Amino acid sequence: MFDLTTFPITRRWQPQDPAVIQLYSLPTPNGVKVSIALEELGLPYEVHRIDFSKSDQHTAEFLSLNPNGKIPAILDPDGPGGKPLPLFESGAILLYLAEKTGRLLPEGAGRWEVIQWLMFQMGGVGPMFGQVGYFHHFAGKEIEDPRPRTRYFNESRRLLGVLDQRLAGRDWIAGDYSIADIALCPWVRNLRDGYHAGEETGLTEMANVLAWLDRFLARPAVERGLKIPSRS
Repeated sequence: MFDLTTFPITRRWQPQDPAVIQLYSLPTPNGVKVSIALEELGLPYEVHRIDFSKSDQHTAEFLSLNPNGKIPAILDPDGPGGKPLPLFESGAILLYLAEKTGRLLPEGAGRWEVIQWLMFQMGGVGPMFGQVGYFHHFAGKEIEDPRPRTRYFNESRRLLGVLDQRLAGRDWIAGDYSIADIALCPWVRNLRDGYHAGEETGLTEMANVLAWLDRFLARPAVERGLKIPSRS
């Protein structure tokens, strides 16, 4: 059941315990989604740091697991039917872990309510907030043309407004705490604390979103998951 030797990635990042989930990641907004979920679900796992400064994500071993060359990715030795399952894309991994454990994803209509907000993050919040990061905090800030910044600031403000309205009178985005919150909150946190774009995107005005983020960050599993893998 736990033979992972046929997967090339295990030759470069060797499992110490091949019976547990292998996580390949960095503490980015997408990366911590999976470590937070694993911590919340109490699933045993090992983490392998994919060092972008060493171009680990472009190595043949990593590309054999994720041909898109992005983190996070996992290798579950005990996948469906007891066979190892390699999986990439953070949204797909969150869905898989929730279904594997029967937690953080309700049944019936509530299931689709959670999934729609997960897709809202994947298709809107992540790409737009990421562009804010590039044009406001990283190399794109040197571009003199203000139009990219204006476009992504405005679209991020709109998306935050959708969240703020949704969260009026709610503790969590879709009923109980779920993978939708785990997908969305790391991006909101990074917009404020990583990209330092809270004022430019209107986040500082979104009281419901900020209260939601505080609830999320106060969870012990979230505190642990945000630090995995270590930045050292």
